[in-house]
Amino acid sequence: MEVLAVISRLLDYPGEDLQKLEADIIHIISSAHIDADLKDKLLKFLCQRMDQDLLDWQAQYDAMFERGRSLGLWLFEHVHGESRDRGQAMVDLTEKYREAGLELSQHQLPDYIPLFLEFLSTQGEDNARQWLLEVEHILALLQCRLEKRDSDYAVLFQALLRIAGSELDLSETRYQVSGEKPDNTVKAIDKEWQEEEITFGAQSASDSCGLNRKPSESQRRDQEVPVNWVGFDMAPAISEGVSQ
Repeated sequence: MEVLAVISRLLDYPGEDLQKLEADIIHIISSAHIDADLKDKLLKFLCQRMDQDLLDWQAQYDAMFERGRSLGLWLFEHVHGESRDRGQAMVDLTEKYREAGLELSQHQLPDYIPLFLEFLSTQGEDNARQWLLEVEHILALLQCRLEKRDSDYAVLFQALLRIAGSELDLSETRYQVSGEKPDNTVKAIDKEWQEEEITFGAQSASDSCGLNRKPSESQRRDQEVPVNWVGFDMAPAISEGVSQ
Protein backbone atom coordinates (compact mmCIF):
# COMPACT_ATOMS: atom_id res chain seq x y z
CA MET A 1 0.00 0.00 0.00
CA GLU A 2 1.93 3.00 -1.28
CA VAL A 3 -0.28 5.42 0.59
CA LEU A 4 1.13 4.04 3.86
CA ALA A 5 4.63 4.87 2.64
CA VAL A 6 3.41 8.40 1.93
CA ILE A 7 1.92 8.79 5.42
CA SER A 8 5.15 7.36 6.82
CA ARG A 9 7.15 10.05 5.06
CA LEU A 10 4.77 12.82 6.12
CA LEU A 11 5.02 11.72 9.77
CA ASP A 12 8.81 11.69 9.69
CA TYR A 13 10.96 14.76 10.20
CA PRO A 14 10.45 17.11 7.21
CA GLY A 15 13.43 17.81 5.00
CA GLU A 16 14.30 19.19 1.59
CA ASP A 17 14.10 15.70 0.10
CA LEU A 18 10.40 15.58 1.04
CA GLN A 19 9.70 18.81 -0.82
CA LYS A 20 11.28 17.34 -3.93
CA LEU A 21 8.86 14.42 -3.78
CA GLU A 22 5.71 16.55 -3.77
CA ALA A 23 4.58 15.60 -7.28
CA ASP A 24 5.08 11.88 -6.61
CA ILE A 25 3.23 12.09 -3.30
CA ILE A 26 0.28 13.87 -4.92
CA HIS A 27 0.12 11.15 -7.56
CA ILE A 28 0.15 8.33 -5.00
CA ILE A 29 -2.54 9.93 -2.86
CA SER A 30 -4.72 10.72 -5.87
CA SER A 31 -4.53 7.14 -7.17
CA ALA A 32 -4.88 5.42 -3.78
CA HIS A 33 -7.88 3.15 -3.12
CA ILE A 34 -9.27 5.33 -0.34
CA ASP A 35 -12.36 7.50 0.07
CA ALA A 36 -12.45 10.73 -1.89
CA ASP A 37 -12.87 12.87 1.22
CA LEU A 38 -9.82 11.24 2.78
CA LYS A 39 -7.80 11.98 -0.37
CA ASP A 40 -8.89 15.61 -0.15
CA LYS A 41 -7.81 15.86 3.49
CA LEU A 42 -4.39 14.33 2.80
CA LEU A 43 -3.84 16.55 -0.23
CA LYS A 44 -4.86 19.62 1.76
CA PHE A 45 -2.39 18.70 4.52
CA LEU A 46 0.35 18.19 1.94
CA CYS A 47 -0.29 21.44 0.08
CA GLN A 48 -0.45 23.53 3.25
CA ARG A 49 2.79 22.07 4.55
CA MET A 50 4.61 22.31 1.23
CA ASP A 51 3.65 25.99 0.95
CA GLN A 52 5.19 26.60 4.35
CA ASP A 53 8.78 27.67 4.92
CA LEU A 54 10.76 24.50 5.65
CA LEU A 55 12.44 25.90 8.77
CA ASP A 56 9.06 26.89 10.19
CA TRP A 57 7.71 23.42 9.42
CA GLN A 58 10.67 21.78 11.13
CA ALA A 59 10.30 24.02 14.19
CA GLN A 60 6.61 23.16 14.48
CA TYR A 61 7.39 19.46 14.07
CA ASP A 62 9.96 19.60 16.87
CA ALA A 63 7.55 21.45 19.14
CA MET A 64 4.81 18.92 18.45
CA PHE A 65 6.58 15.56 18.53
CA GLU A 66 9.89 16.10 20.28
CA ARG A 67 8.75 17.82 23.48
CA GLY A 68 7.14 15.53 26.00
CA ARG A 69 6.03 11.93 25.63
CA SER A 70 2.32 12.32 24.97
CA LEU A 71 2.85 12.70 21.21
CA GLY A 72 5.92 10.50 20.94
CA LEU A 73 6.00 8.53 17.69
CA TRP A 74 7.06 5.29 19.35
CA LEU A 75 4.30 2.69 19.62
CA PHE A 76 5.50 0.78 22.66
CA GLU A 77 6.01 3.88 24.79
CA HIS A 78 2.23 4.32 24.76
CA VAL A 79 1.71 0.67 25.72
CA HIS A 80 4.51 -0.27 28.08
CA GLY A 81 5.86 3.09 29.22
CA GLU A 82 9.12 2.53 31.10
CA SER A 83 8.50 -1.09 31.98
CA ARG A 84 10.82 -3.90 30.94
CA ASP A 85 8.06 -5.26 28.74
CA ARG A 86 8.90 -2.54 26.24
CA GLY A 87 12.36 -3.99 25.69
CA GLN A 88 10.96 -7.45 24.95
CA ALA A 89 8.36 -5.96 22.63
CA MET A 90 11.21 -4.26 20.75
CA VAL A 91 12.96 -7.59 20.33
CA ASP A 92 9.79 -9.31 19.11
CA LEU A 93 9.01 -6.62 16.52
CA THR A 94 12.59 -6.57 15.29
CA GLU A 95 12.30 -10.30 14.69
CA LYS A 96 9.15 -9.72 12.62
CA TYR A 97 11.06 -7.24 10.48
CA ARG A 98 13.87 -9.74 9.98
CA GLU A 99 11.38 -12.38 8.86
CA ALA A 100 10.36 -9.94 6.13
CA GLY A 101 13.97 -9.35 5.09
CA LEU A 102 14.40 -6.02 6.88
CA GLU A 103 17.57 -5.51 8.90
CA LEU A 104 17.70 -2.51 11.23
CA SER A 105 20.85 -0.75 12.32
CA GLN A 106 21.72 -0.87 16.00
CA HIS A 107 20.49 2.73 16.34
CA GLN A 108 17.01 2.16 14.91
CA LEU A 109 14.02 1.63 17.18
CA PRO A 110 11.55 -0.73 15.48
CA ASP A 111 8.43 0.83 17.01
CA TYR A 112 9.05 4.25 15.43
CA ILE A 113 5.76 4.80 13.64
CA PRO A 114 7.14 6.08 10.30
CA LEU A 115 9.42 3.01 10.13
CA PHE A 116 6.52 0.74 11.10
CA LEU A 117 4.34 2.24 8.33
CA GLU A 118 7.12 1.91 5.76
CA PHE A 119 7.29 -1.76 6.66
CA LEU A 120 3.50 -2.18 6.42
CA SER A 121 3.48 -0.59 2.98
CA THR A 122 5.30 -3.69 1.72
CA GLN A 123 3.06 -6.29 3.35
CA GLY A 124 -0.06 -6.34 1.20
CA GLU A 125 -3.38 -4.59 1.88
CA ASP A 126 -5.05 -7.22 4.05
CA ASN A 127 -2.03 -7.84 6.24
CA ALA A 128 -1.27 -4.12 6.56
CA ARG A 129 -4.82 -3.44 7.72
CA GLN A 130 -4.59 -6.22 10.29
CA TRP A 131 -1.35 -4.79 11.69
CA LEU A 132 -2.95 -1.33 11.90
CA LEU A 133 -5.94 -2.73 13.75
CA GLU A 134 -3.56 -4.23 16.29
CA VAL A 135 -2.44 -0.70 17.22
CA GLU A 136 -5.67 1.19 16.55
CA HIS A 137 -5.98 2.37 20.16
CA ILE A 138 -2.55 4.01 19.97
CA LEU A 139 -3.35 5.65 16.63
CA ALA A 140 -6.66 6.89 18.04
CA LEU A 141 -4.94 8.28 21.15
CA LEU A 142 -2.44 10.23 19.04
CA GLN A 143 -5.19 11.52 16.76
CA CYS A 144 -7.21 12.81 19.71
CA ARG A 145 -4.20 14.46 21.33
CA LEU A 146 -3.33 16.18 18.05
CA GLU A 147 -6.93 17.32 17.65
CA LYS A 148 -6.76 18.86 21.13
CA ARG A 149 -3.73 20.86 20.02
CA ASP A 150 -5.52 21.87 16.80
CA SER A 151 -2.78 20.23 14.75
CA ASP A 152 -3.37 19.28 11.13
CA TYR A 153 -1.20 16.21 11.76
CA ALA A 154 -4.32 14.62 13.25
CA VAL A 155 -5.55 13.88 9.73
CA LEU A 156 -2.65 11.46 9.18
CA PHE A 157 -3.78 9.29 12.08
CA GLN A 158 -7.39 9.64 11.01
CA ALA A 159 -6.30 8.31 7.62
CA LEU A 160 -4.55 5.34 9.20
CA LEU A 161 -7.66 4.40 11.17
CA ARG A 162 -9.83 4.74 8.08
CA ILE A 163 -7.46 2.62 6.01
CA ALA A 164 -7.49 -0.01 8.76
CA GLY A 165 -11.28 -0.10 8.75
CA SER A 166 -11.29 0.74 12.46
CA GLU A 167 -14.68 0.99 14.15
CA LEU A 168 -13.42 2.61 17.33
CA ASP A 169 -15.66 5.19 18.97
CA LEU A 170 -13.30 8.07 19.73
CA SER A 171 -15.69 9.90 22.04
CA GLU A 172 -14.31 8.25 25.19
CA THR A 173 -10.71 8.82 24.14
CA ARG A 174 -11.44 12.48 23.41
CA TYR A 175 -13.04 12.82 26.84
CA GLN A 176 -10.03 11.29 28.59
CA VAL A 177 -7.60 13.40 26.59
CA SER A 178 -9.52 16.56 27.45
CA GLY A 179 -8.51 16.12 31.09
CA GLU A 180 -4.81 15.60 30.46
CA LYS A 181 -2.28 18.16 31.61
CA PRO A 182 0.36 19.48 29.17
CA ASP A 183 3.71 17.71 29.13
CA ASN A 184 5.38 20.15 26.73
CA THR A 185 5.86 23.00 29.21
CA VAL A 186 9.31 24.03 30.39
CA LYS A 187 8.58 22.65 33.86
CA ALA A 188 7.36 19.32 32.50
CA ILE A 189 10.34 18.98 30.15
CA ASP A 190 12.84 19.79 32.92
CA LYS A 191 11.28 17.11 35.09
CA GLU A 192 11.54 14.62 32.23
CA TRP A 193 15.27 15.29 31.77
CA GLN A 194 15.86 14.64 35.45
CA GLU A 195 14.50 11.11 35.18
CA GLU A 196 16.74 8.15 34.51
CA GLU A 197 17.30 7.26 30.87
CA ILE A 198 15.68 4.06 29.60
CA THR A 199 17.96 1.68 27.70
CA PHE A 200 17.31 -1.33 25.52
CA GLY A 201 20.26 -3.68 25.46
CA ALA A 202 23.46 -1.75 24.91
CA GLN A 203 21.82 1.13 23.10
CA SER A 204 19.91 4.03 24.60
CA ALA A 205 16.82 5.61 23.11
CA SER A 206 18.75 8.83 22.68
CA ASP A 207 21.19 7.12 20.31
CA SER A 208 18.51 6.94 17.63
CA CYS A 209 18.04 10.70 17.25
CA GLY A 210 18.73 12.15 13.83
CA LEU A 211 19.42 8.89 12.04
CA ASN A 212 17.71 7.42 9.01
CA ARG A 213 15.01 5.06 10.26
CA LYS A 214 13.65 3.94 6.91
CA PRO A 215 13.91 0.32 5.72
CA SER A 216 16.79 -0.51 3.43
CA GLU A 217 16.46 -1.53 -0.20
CA SER A 218 17.16 -5.13 0.81
CA GLN A 219 13.68 -5.51 2.28
CA ARG A 220 11.67 -8.07 0.33
CA ARG A 221 8.41 -6.52 -0.82
CA ASP A 222 6.62 -9.73 -1.66
CA GLN A 223 6.53 -11.41 1.74
CA GLU A 224 3.77 -10.91 4.28
CA VAL A 225 4.46 -11.44 7.96
CA PRO A 226 1.62 -12.84 10.10
CA VAL A 227 0.42 -10.64 12.92
CA ASN A 228 1.10 -12.13 16.33
CA TRP A 229 1.33 -9.29 18.81
CA VAL A 230 0.09 -9.71 22.35
CA GLY A 231 -1.64 -7.00 24.34
CA PHE A 232 -2.64 -4.63 21.54
CA ASP A 233 -6.32 -5.51 21.84
CA MET A 234 -6.45 -3.44 25.00
CA ALA A 235 -6.64 0.34 25.01
CA PRO A 236 -3.32 1.85 26.14
CA ALA A 237 -3.33 3.59 29.47
CA ILE A 238 -3.65 7.33 29.15
CA SER A 239 -1.38 8.65 31.85
CA GLU A 240 -2.40 11.60 33.95
CA GLY A 241 -0.36 14.70 33.50
CA VAL A 242 0.32 14.44 29.78
CA SER A 243 -0.67 16.25 26.62
CA GLN A 244 -2.24 19.65 26.28
